[in-house]
Amino acid sequence: MSHITWTIGDLAAHTGLPVKTIRYYSDIGLLPMAHRSAGGHRRYTYEALEQLRLVQQLRALDTPISTITQLATGESSLSDLVTRALDRTRTRLAELSWRQATLQALDDCSGQERLRRLSVLSRVQRLSEASLDLGRAWERVLPAGVPARLVDLITAQAVPDPPQDPSPQAVLAYAELHALIAQPGFRTYWAAPHVRDKASLYTELIEAAEIAEADLAAGLPPQPGEALDKFSRACARARGQDDSPGFRAFMGAQFRTTVPLFRRYWQHISILTTGQRPTVGSTHCWLVEALITTHQHTSSP
Repeated sequence: MSHITWTIGDLAAHTGLPVKTIRYYSDIGLLPMAHRSAGGHRRYTYEALEQLRLVQQLRALDTPISTITQLATGESSLSDLVTRALDRTRTRLAELSWRQATLQALDDCSGQERLRRLSVLSRVQRLSEASLDLGRAWERVLPAGVPARLVDLITAQAVPDPPQDPSPQAVLAYAELHALIAQPGFRTYWAAPHVRDKASLYTELIEAAEIAEADLAAGLPPQPGEALDKFSRACARARGQDDSPGFRAFMGAQFRTTVPLFRRYWQHISILTTGQRPTVGSTHCWLVEALITTHQHTSSP
């Protein structure tokens, strides 16, 4: 059938496409033209008809002309085209799911709370950048002297990916992380400006948190014990003081005013990571609560 040729009108009759559309496809190189007739009319082979049908089918899937052109010129295969289109569709579906949950979170409140949530949620509507933004924020928060292995341990737990198929509660929790870490008090808490040897402090605090992990996982309330003793000794050593009841009462008073932002951050993390083992952050909060509750009635030094 390769010797048979058709006019643009013939192609239109075979495909149901307007002549104007087929001419446009031909002009931009999507259709191979056999030759022109003596009267100057374009003539097309069977291969052009097959190509036109393929273009028609791809356009029915909303495939951009630029993408179809890459296929026609051999720059891309149909398999590559389908893979990229599927990836884009999945990304778009995730964005729509996130937007739906965001709107539901805004719909499920009223008045000032809606305005507050709008301010918070607007921070995380570009999902491709949200996790990177949170990671960069933690890089600024953690002191330069903290060993890389500890930085990796903390950020692995503190920088979750945006939740898949999110609920309104999860979307709001994820957005709250971005809002909290932007608070000046949050950075001050982590910076430990009064401590010179930050590497040793962080190492000992994480060791204390690891000891307390079993108690927290077992659902035990904050209480005295080996983990709290190690935690308090680390704080005292960092300040150049002795660990004493008076020092613990002093630190408890300090924590009551500085830890709320930190505590709220890890509460939101728990919403996003349900079912997982206790994090360094949640265990640290447990130790802080133990220090506050067991020494709140002791006089400060």
